[in-house]
Amino acid sequence: MAARLEPAASFQKLLDRPAPILALAPMQEVTDLPFWRLMTRYGGADVYFTEYFRVHADSNLEKWILESIVSNPTGRPAVAQMIGNDIPSLIRTAKKLQEYPVAAIDLNLGCPAPIVYKKCAGGGLLREPKRIDAILGALRDAVRVKFTVKTRIGFDSPEVFEELLPIFARHSIDLLTVHGRTVLEMYRSEVHYGFIARAVAAVRCPVLANGNVHSAAKAAEVLAVTGARGLMIGRGAIRNPWIFAQIRQHQRGEEITPPVGRDVLDYIGALYESVCTPGVPERLQVQKMKRYLNFIGLGVEPSGAFLHDIRRVTTRAEFFRVCEAFLDHGNAMPLEPFALALKQCDVMAGEHL
Repeated sequence: MAARLEPAASFQKLLDRPAPILALAPMQEVTDLPFWRLMTRYGGADVYFTEYFRVHADSNLEKWILESIVSNPTGRPAVAQMIGNDIPSLIRTAKKLQEYPVAAIDLNLGCPAPIVYKKCAGGGLLREPKRIDAILGALRDAVRVKFTVKTRIGFDSPEVFEELLPIFARHSIDLLTVHGRTVLEMYRSEVHYGFIARAVAAVRCPVLANGNVHSAAKAAEVLAVTGARGLMIGRGAIRNPWIFAQIRQHQRGEEITPPVGRDVLDYIGALYESVCTPGVPERLQVQKMKRYLNFIGLGVEPSGAFLHDIRRVTTRAEFFRVCEAFLDHGNAMPLEPFALALKQCDVMAGEHL
C-alpha cells in the first residue's frame, strides 16, 4: 500500500517545484508502455499521461493501457486519463483506477476525432458546459488522488472558453492542460496561446500549455507568452525524443547539441524493436511503425519524399532501406517540422497532440 502513495507524492513535488513541468501527452495507439519505456532512454518527461480509458455503461479498464500504470518503467508519476460522458460510469472507473498506482485521474475534454466527439465525449463535451459542470462536480467528489483536466478552447469557437474557465475554477481541479485550438481546428491552425494565458490568469491550479511545442526555443517562447507552469508535448516528442532533455538544457543555459542523422536512424531502430510485438506479421509491424514515422518524417527533409517513400513500404527490409537512404549521415538534425512537409501531410493520430 505504501508504494501506491509514491506516485501521488512525486506528482505533488512536481506541482510544488519552481521548474516547469514537462508532460508527455496521451496519444491513442502511440504512447503505450513500450513507448514510455523508450522515452526514458532520451531523458524522458516529468509525468506521463496514459492513452484514454473509454468509459461507458459496459466498459472495463483496457488491460494494455492499465499495464502502463502497473508496469510503469519511467520512474515518474503516471496519470490515468478517462474519456466519456456518463457520470455513474466515470465515477465507477475513477474509483477502480484509484486501486492502482496512479498519481492523478484526468478527464479528456479535447479529443477532436469525429468518432469521439459525435458521441458527445472528448472535445464534443465542450458544446455542453452545463454537462461538464455536472461531470466535474461528481468526479471531484469521487477522486481522492489529484484530479486533472485536459481541454481544448472550444468546439467550433473559443467563445465558450470564458464560460468554461469559471467551471474549472469552481471544482478545484489540481492541474489543467489547455490545447490552444478548437476541436474543429484539429491540428491545422496556429495555436492560440493567448487563450492559454487567459486560463493561467483565471484558475488557481497549475496550467500546462499544449500545442506545437517542437523545440527547446519554442518551449521557452510558449512558457513566456502563456505564463504556464509547464508544457505537455505530443507530436514533438515522437519526432524528437531528445526534446525534454533539450528543454532542460536550454533552461540551464547550456548549449544544445542536436542529434545527427545516424542518431535518428538508431532511434527509429530502437522504436521498431520497442513497439513491435513478437509473433505479429511483419507487414503489420511495418504498418504500425508508419504511425510513428508520420510524425518523425516531418522533420527529416522538406520535400515530403521521405514520407512518400516510407508510406509505400511493406517489409522490414524496405522500411529500413528507406530510413538509411535519408538518415545514414552525420549532419545535425534539429528535427523541427519542415513547413512544406507539414503542409503536405495532414497527420492525425487520434487525440492528444
